[in-house]
Amino acid sequence: MTLEETIGQIKACAREMDAHYVKPVFDEWAVISLLENKARVLACLGPRNDDFLNNFANDVGTLRAELHDTKYGIGDFEFSRHGTGTRFEAFMILGAGFYLICNNTRETMDTIAKNPR
Repeated sequence: MTLEETIGQIKACAREMDAHYVKPVFDEWAVISLLENKARVLACLGPRNDDFLNNFANDVGTLRAELHDTKYGIGDFEFSRHGTGTRFEAFMILGAGFYLICNNTRETMDTIAKNPR
């Protein structure tokens, strides 16, 4: 799958989630590479496109250790229940060293999960 196809899939999934929950679940999505221990943003959709990489080290917060955990495989994901503000709520493994970061800059994952929808 190409990066453009991946972005198309992310946008389609975001539309479905937002329609189901009747509001945005995540307002920030980013495809990143952590190959060679260097963070690179390959695509970013959201309110902080320019600042996403600059704030990455702080925003990864409690998910930092999990991003480097070898127990995860393609398609696996992890959540941070209490990420607030720009701190990331979730990630999914896209491939070796490639991740989808999902974030809601206004609500925590704990709040989002309490939505009865």
